Amino acid sequence: MNDKLIIYSDGGARGNPGPGGIGFVIFDAGGKELKRFKHYLGVATNNQAEYRALIAALIEANKLGFERVVCRLDSELVVRQLTGQYKIKEPGLKSLAAEVLALTQKFLQVEFNHVPRAQNKIADQLVNEALDEQQA
Repeated sequence: MNDKLIIYSDGGARGNPGPGGIGFVIFDAGGKELKRFKHYLGVATNNQAEYRALIAALIEANKLGFERVVCRLDSELVVRQLTGQYKIKEPGLKSLAAEVLALTQKFLQVEFNHVPRAQNKIADQLVNEALDEQQA
């Protein structure tokens, strides 16, 4: 099997809740871009969009056949919820988090890392493109 993937994912909503979009970019361990994706969600909250972006990215990572995945998100809340540092109180997020955790079972190793927004520019740009294209 292949080494590992690095996923940068982001989700956002204009209005919170409001029109939501997701974006992610996947790189191999050597920094080669393998996949770029953006999608308009419809009405969502920022946190729902963050989770949905991660779900979409993990599904794609699984299709690529890698065993180890590093997920980099600029949502500290989502990272802390997934690593068990924060309890998930909102029912709508509990089901999304459960979906993420179920997807992690398809890999040997999954890490969730919080990164500053500046390190997540491509995914952030993809979210905005998805929203702008929908509103055009």
